[in-house]
Amino acid sequence: MQKLVHSQDETMLADAARGFLDAAAPVSHLRALRDAGHTHDAALWQEMASMGWSGVLIPEAQGGSDMGHAAAGIIAGALGTNLAATPFISTAVIAATALRNASSTRADAMLEKIVQGEVTYALAIDETRKFKPEATQMRADPDGNGFLLTGRKQFVVDGGFADRALVLARSKDGLTLFDLPMDRFGITRTATRMIDSRDAATLEFTAIAATGDDIVGTVHDAMAVLGPALAAGQAALAAEMSGVAAGAFGMTAAYLNERKQFGVKIGSFQALAHRAAHLWCEIEVTTSAVLNAARCLDDTPAEAGMAVSLAKARGITTAQLAVMEGVQMHGGIGMTDAYDMGLFMKRARVCAEWLGDYGYHAENVARLRGF
Repeated sequence: MQKLVHSQDETMLADAARGFLDAAAPVSHLRALRDAGHTHDAALWQEMASMGWSGVLIPEAQGGSDMGHAAAGIIAGALGTNLAATPFISTAVIAATALRNASSTRADAMLEKIVQGEVTYALAIDETRKFKPEATQMRADPDGNGFLLTGRKQFVVDGGFADRALVLARSKDGLTLFDLPMDRFGITRTATRMIDSRDAATLEFTAIAATGDDIVGTVHDAMAVLGPALAAGQAALAAEMSGVAAGAFGMTAAYLNERKQFGVKIGSFQALAHRAAHLWCEIEVTTSAVLNAARCLDDTPAEAGMAVSLAKARGITTAQLAVMEGVQMHGGIGMTDAYDMGLFMKRARVCAEWLGDYGYHAENVARLRGF
């Protein structure tokens, strides 16, 4: 099988992303945000927008660079390595993909605002403890020429600060996706800080008035625009988890080469060296799966489902392995909040649940393979 490699432009983007984030948002930056009671850095997001990252999946006609999903994965991976807290996946990946597939004047206007960093989005889908969009029960009842939305959404990542939300509701003949401002009358949001110190929210909708202009795509056919957006988000999240694993591994490898016992570096102990080598191999395989998913989304999006679910499932297991091994090989210090490994572990845990856990994606791979 031919090895997948990044293009010259993608390699330049990777170098730029690492350089920028190492300077502007090292892991210590997340700790400082957490200790100050903040869940994200709005100024950092504005800088990312000025660099064109917010428009990585947005057509040039709306001001974006349209570099593709492989490029989006590069950015997401760099964000994961540094644990940078931004609305990149919610806004620049999921919302941007849904809106560009909607092909409407209003959607185009929102895409332009995303490029400029003027608007942020959250995705309001989950209603239970697990990701299952097709089981949505939130109602979109007919009301004249529009709808009244009633229901509750939870685990709305970035929902505590986002300007707008993509809201999935059940209409008469199917599912419909709405693009709503968070300040619309009747929407109540309760922000929650997750274990990784980032933001999620619970949204309550009490007879929210929505018009045809609020619909993204076609009424009763939400998955035509939401399906590609979810796949894009899952692939980017897999890339972020690959970055989380790489960041945790980097910390662990550095520690193994610094810490001494019996007068020698512990990295020279065969048992630890073998565990580190195994982890490195797992990260490399997952990185390849992530790039393959992005390439499939760029080249054959209608056939990318298996590649995306495989990447997300591998991202989950690899990130969890990396943080567990990191804690154990750091010994007692790895268990303390004073050391950054715990921050990687918490982010890996949240990423594992968002947009489908391991069981969800493993089942999807099995189904697509005919089992």
